[in-house]
Amino acid sequence: MSEHDTHSETLGEPTRRDFLYLTTGMAGVVGAVSVAWPFIDQMRPDASTLALASIEVNVGALEPGMSLTVKWRGKPVFIRNRTQQEVEEANAVPLSDLKDPVARNANLPADAEAKDIDRSAGEGKENWIVMIGSCTHLGCVPLGQAGDFGGWFCPCHGSHYDTAGRIRKGPAPQNLAIPTFTFTSDTVITIG
Repeated sequence: MSEHDTHSETLGEPTRRDFLYLTTGMAGVVGAVSVAWPFIDQMRPDASTLALASIEVNVGALEPGMSLTVKWRGKPVFIRNRTQQEVEEANAVPLSDLKDPVARNANLPADAEAKDIDRSAGEGKENWIVMIGSCTHLGCVPLGQAGDFGGWFCPCHGSHYDTAGRIRKGPAPQNLAIPTFTFTSDTVITIG
């Protein structure tokens, strides 16, 4: 071995063997990714699932006192245009009377209070309420405009919800959940 060859290797210049190692390693990485990609790709949701991620509901025909039930992500969603009297009754309930004092509104912080305004569509649209229609006890679907508080009643085990969807009596531990929703126009609600 000459002095020149030793000098070349100590300076770290690439050799033919380094090139072969690098090329073989890159080929291995490309091969591993091409084998793994079908498994990774199959975990993406299909088009029908993505279509259910959000829905638009036209509520223009709902007069005060009327309700509509729609299906979103496989669950019933209650949409109610409450009367002024129902809104006033819900506002009059002291938070200390509530079994679950948390709003359960996806649009608000997790510790927001269960005031009627925090569970409704908000300022100017307090009459509108949108809720997941599954009883928080065992997931049954409550009946609308029923029960001791004029809201929803789950006949399976006797949970009573008021007109704001707050649990007032029975075994259910939590208020009916409020999904993420917005009014995209005066008559269209986008849920999700």
